[in-house]
Amino acid sequence: MSTLQVFDKPLCCSSGVCGPDVDPALVMFSADLQWLERQGVQVQRINPAHQPTLFAASQLVRQELKRHGNACLPVVVVNDAVVSRGVFPTRNQLAGWTGITLDSFPELPVTNTACCGDSQGKTRSSSSCCS
Repeated sequence: MSTLQVFDKPLCCSSGVCGPDVDPALVMFSADLQWLERQGVQVQRINPAHQPTLFAASQLVRQELKRHGNACLPVVVVNDAVVSRGVFPTRNQLAGWTGITLDSFPELPVTNTACCGDSQGKTRSSSSCCS
């Protein structure tokens, strides 16, 4: 299975839910990384504010920073190859880089009845779930 590393910008937290201004792109990216982990991908996020030694130990990231400056962060590395820099990739991109097929997941079951009505829209008696 693939290994994905994210070398973040210096952040107070990687979830994006910190401080007064929540970045929705960062929140979505965090959720996408958790999804990847559930698919069996080994995911590692490295934040220079919290893991400076691990961050500095990556020769790939040092080269990216030398070539592109801090604007290249976040740097996404899959199986020791840089696949993205400077943006938070989408779930589709992450899936493609790690060999996960998005359409291979089972669909959720769908019912024809609602909680407060039957399939014709008639309201159930007072003993129903909506009482």
